[in-house]
Order: sequence, then structure tokens, then C-alpha cells
Amino acid sequence: MENITEMLKGVLEGCVLEIISRGETYGYEITQQLRELGFTDVVEGTVYTITMRLEKNNLVNIEKKPSTMGPPRKFYTLNAAGQEHLEIFWKKWDFVSSKIDELKTKIKSKGEVI
Repeated sequence: MENITEMLKGVLEGCVLEIISRGETYGYEITQQLRELGFTDVVEGTVYTITMRLEKNNLVNIEKKPSTMGPPRKFYTLNAAGQEHLEIFWKKWDFVSSKIDELKTKIKSKGEVI
């Protein structure tokens, strides 16, 4: 698939929050999980920027733990504000995706090529 980075910009934060909501994790692991889900264009720098924003907005708890290689790692868990933010994200996603599906259905029912 063509590069979809622009389209992803608005949803990656929600995806990262969802991954963090499933248990304690760190940046590289988040990047790997996104790649396993098919987000192959996502790079560590993008995830780093998102986790910094989540930290700044107090949506995650952070615990630094020693790493076998290099400096300590920041491990993220979702706090109550982050959980609320994630729920809002999914409500918005459900609305947008339902409207896109509705649009596709209307176009197809009129026999137009999409």
C-alpha cells in the first residue's frame, strides 16, 4: 500500500494509547507492535514524539527501569486520564469510520465507481 503516513497522523496517538492500555510497555516495544499490526512505515522517532506528548499531557504513568543495553528504559502505563482520552478517541473513531462506511455504501448503491 502507498505511504499512508499523512492519514495515520491523526490516529497513531490513539493506537499507541490502546497498546499502552493493554499493559506496561516501552517505546521500542510499541513500535514493534505497530509494525506487527501492519503499520510498517511507523518509525521509533514517531512513537517517541507521541509518548513524549502523552507524558506532557499526563495521560500515562512512567517508570524508569534498568536496561541490559544503554540507559534506563521508560515504561508506560495508562492512568485514569489516559483511559478517558482513549475512550474519547474510540468514540470519535467509531463516528468517523461509520460515516466513511455510510459514504461508501451510498456511492456503491448509486452504481458509481469509487
